[in-house]
Amino acid sequence: MIESKLDPGRGPVVSVLVNRGTLRVGDSVVAGAVWGKVRAMHDYLGAKVDVATPGMPVEVLGFDGVCEAGEYVTAVENDRRARQMAQEKLNRLKAETIARRSARKVTLEEIFDRAQTGDLKELNIVLKSDVAGSLEALQDEIAKVPQEQVSINIIRAQTGGITESDVMLASASNAVIIGFNVRPLSDARRSAQIEGVDVRSYSVIYKITEDLRNAMEGMLDTVEVEEALGEAEVKEIFKASKVGKIAGCVVTEGRITRDGQVRLVREGTVIWTGKLDSLRRFKDAVQTVEEGQDCGIVLAGYADVKVGDVLEFFSTKQVEQTLS
Repeated sequence: MIESKLDPGRGPVVSVLVNRGTLRVGDSVVAGAVWGKVRAMHDYLGAKVDVATPGMPVEVLGFDGVCEAGEYVTAVENDRRARQMAQEKLNRLKAETIARRSARKVTLEEIFDRAQTGDLKELNIVLKSDVAGSLEALQDEIAKVPQEQVSINIIRAQTGGITESDVMLASASNAVIIGFNVRPLSDARRSAQIEGVDVRSYSVIYKITEDLRNAMEGMLDTVEVEEALGEAEVKEIFKASKVGKIAGCVVTEGRITRDGQVRLVREGTVIWTGKLDSLRRFKDAVQTVEEGQDCGIVLAGYADVKVGDVLEFFSTKQVEQTLS
């Protein structure tokens, strides 16, 4: 499988390179969790072909869905067998996903109890920061945290936004991700939810060491919970003589509100946090804008907005945390 896409007129279109044997129109095929029957094939010039031999690249029509690039396409004896193999692969993928989600990952809240039972001897941390100076200061401060029962091991310390690679490392190492003035990129946020990785973002250094110290002592009983409201991406910048820069945005997730807290994130790094000065749609002031809608945004006291910036809207509240 070289490439797979969904064509509005032709349905799933799969580009394959025949490795062994011969692929013919009418063959029953399976690729991972997707199966189908070859309805038509086209060569690299777009001409229809009935037979594809080893070394020949062809576009195949007839799959029941879009496949993942890199999957092996196998021709089998009949549709029933192709459907059965695809279903078996789909069941395995679902089971693996459930297993990953239910796997017991370490969180700051449970460090003390797991240390008491001898289940946890070392806390692995992936540390990310906006600038090198802050990263060095963080490592120095974390080294001062008492580590009598659980030692702290920083397995990665880098500047920049929290990436999917960071999440995969944390998942494999049973680590907590701590970010200072940085946020997870969109793919990293999705991966963290799937893998069950604890990702924490801070804007004050002493709060990081305070949470770590309290976690070691079993006193992390009050946490600040952040509720994500929505996101908007800056698509265009407009200038107005009375208000200055207006960010032309599209709401990519959830909903955004006029009175919500907002942070400006640029390539994973938090640039600014504050409130909106105005929120408009079609020149009218509004209180909320829903997902998929366009809007104009003016930030209160900040004008250095750029195309591609992400505006995250959120609210916070204090919650009593019970350790178990």
